[in-house]
Amino acid sequence: MENYVKGIFKKTIYNGDKGYTIGLLKVIETDIEEMKSHINKLITFTGIFADLNDNTKYIMYGDVVEHPKYGFQYNVKSYEQVRPEGRDGIVDFLSSGLFKGIGEKLAKQIVDTLGDKALECIIENKDCLYDVPKITKNKIDIIYNTLLKYEESHEVILKLTKLGFSMNDSLNIYNIYKTNTIRELENNIYSIIEDVDGINFPKVDEIALTIDNDIYNINRIKACIIHVMKELCFKNGDTYLLYSEIYEGVSFYLKGDIDSEIYDNALFELSSELKIKIEDDKYYIMEDYEAEEFIAQKLIYLTNKPCVKYKNIDKEIEKIEKKEQINYSDNQKEAIKKALENNILIITGGPGTGKTTIIKGIVELYKSLNKFNEKDLISRIALLAPTGRASKRMSESTSLPSSTIHRFLKWNKELDQFLVNEYNPDFSNLIIVDEVSMIDNRLMSNLLKGLTNNIKLVLVGDYNQLPSVGSGNVLKDLIDSDVIDKMELDLLYRQGDNSYIPILANNIKNNELDEDCLINKSDYKFLRCSSEAIVPNLINICKEVIKKGYDYKRLQLMAPMYAGINGIDNINKVLQNVFNPRDNEKEEIKYGDITYRENDKVLQLVNDPDNNVFNGDIGIIKKINRFGKTSIVIDYDGNLVEYELKDFPKFKHAFIISIHKSQGSEFELVIMPISSYYKRMLYRKLIYTGITRAKRRLILIGEVEALISGVRREGEYLRKTGLLEKLLNYLNKN
Repeated sequence: MENYVKGIFKKTIYNGDKGYTIGLLKVIETDIEEMKSHINKLITFTGIFADLNDNTKYIMYGDVVEHPKYGFQYNVKSYEQVRPEGRDGIVDFLSSGLFKGIGEKLAKQIVDTLGDKALECIIENKDCLYDVPKITKNKIDIIYNTLLKYEESHEVILKLTKLGFSMNDSLNIYNIYKTNTIRELENNIYSIIEDVDGINFPKVDEIALTIDNDIYNINRIKACIIHVMKELCFKNGDTYLLYSEIYEGVSFYLKGDIDSEIYDNALFELSSELKIKIEDDKYYIMEDYEAEEFIAQKLIYLTNKPCVKYKNIDKEIEKIEKKEQINYSDNQKEAIKKALENNILIITGGPGTGKTTIIKGIVELYKSLNKFNEKDLISRIALLAPTGRASKRMSESTSLPSSTIHRFLKWNKELDQFLVNEYNPDFSNLIIVDEVSMIDNRLMSNLLKGLTNNIKLVLVGDYNQLPSVGSGNVLKDLIDSDVIDKMELDLLYRQGDNSYIPILANNIKNNELDEDCLINKSDYKFLRCSSEAIVPNLINICKEVIKKGYDYKRLQLMAPMYAGINGIDNINKVLQNVFNPRDNEKEEIKYGDITYRENDKVLQLVNDPDNNVFNGDIGIIKKINRFGKTSIVIDYDGNLVEYELKDFPKFKHAFIISIHKSQGSEFELVIMPISSYYKRMLYRKLIYTGITRAKRRLILIGEVEALISGVRREGEYLRKTGLLEKLLNYLNKN
């Protein structure tokens, strides 16, 4: 049996839109040792609930937690309402205030008349209350209707769990539909997928087929189409799909060919319901279509809006050069000037081409031209990036605050909404966004919605890097359209420092790799070995660099794949014993087949604005609590975040990380294995992205043949997107 607390619900402290509740419970009984001292006292509980009735008895199953901010709490996983028992319990219940106008005297008369089964009798037939002396019809109706409502939510939730939904899913479903839950399920059970977060088509379909075996139910076909479209767009990064690939996906899920007439009818209904958009032979999820439309409209508006010209801009740039002791090239000067004279500018280039220098120059010139003090500057400018590490890098280079895009837009995790939007925009005037290649279609749309039209927008990025994880290819589409003014940087400023890394990056980008990549340089080394020898050699190299003083912030290993002997998962286990071996002074905990240890290096996998930690942030395990409440405290550059056991999937070891997860980051030293085992994943853009994470030193280890064949391989799926076409269409309309 699960740990439980039985008590009387007293008060709601907080009630979220989707049933998340914080409340107070007076404890009557418990089997949890550390909770027994709280019997007859109030405790704070949290969890997902349907309606809770004041002064009503509940049994709650869950765990005691020590919240870092709010202290001692009881985290509820499931619960049951306790029906009043015995004469005194029923009298107290009927006269508790839940039943308006029913006092203790009438409650006693009801129990005296109907006995200990009074509540069951009333629910079965309310007319039994007419046996109670002097009771009115109005009071009979109040008692009956209140009792029905009291029982209803729990009966519905019980029915949902019997169908196969988890307790958490059942509560979420009830909190959306309330008294209409059963009617909604009978009408169209597949509506749950759209209306309730976290419940997918395969789960609902499995349950639906136990209720109705009509495999060609139109609601089933429509739900399957949406599921297939979302899955394919996420997998491939497309913003639209073709008729045939959706049909194939639906046939696969439904385990057989579907009649084309039924399929076409389903597509037509989805289009009529504005859930998909059909444009020529392109089939969009409506949100993706609207995102592309909005991006195109807003950017064309900014492009066509009259620009500002500054009289003394060249002299101001000279002053900045003197102040910062820097000599900008003509190319850099033009980029800095255009950033402030244009309403929108794209700055693109590889590593070592001066993008960071230009960002700092733009900020300094903006401050100088407008004669802003530090406070004015901060209120007028927004420095943004898709990841926490890229945002921090901008802040370090400009000495100004910066933010992730999600934090800037005030993303509400519970509602999955941005609180800064077209109805509540931010009023910054100069917006500089770095690492734009990582920004997907919907995030770019939401960013533009959160900005006024009175802006200067500077988009900075390297379109030769990997595209966004989400759908779209925004930066490449913007550049290829030739609609928006752009500055392409190609002069390698690090060459003067005898740096080979940007030269190697340029050669890889242009598929011009030569034998020079085998010769050791001051900042580069290629250690040749077989695939089987990669791991032993990695161990030796890591031991050497540790002796040279490299810590986890300055050093990063990365690879293309998770599986296999040279995969990320295996190498992380090996390197844990190199970088952070077992020690009696350090606590450790096993989670699945992974052992986490204090001082381990870990990677955040999801955005969590509430704790100011984001996908791609790297931290160190500061403390492990194994006794009482199990938790791990991770230090992200001074920001301590505590993870309960249920949150452990939000992070993983980061002694070595994927190249995809490295985007938006820079490290002094990057070590990257290159193996024929990676052949399926090893292609030019991936290799380019990996080596351009190295700021000062790069070590490649493995097979030269694998590197050469990988660079020759385009290997990249060409995403189907409509942004470029929409930009040209809107340009021609204006």
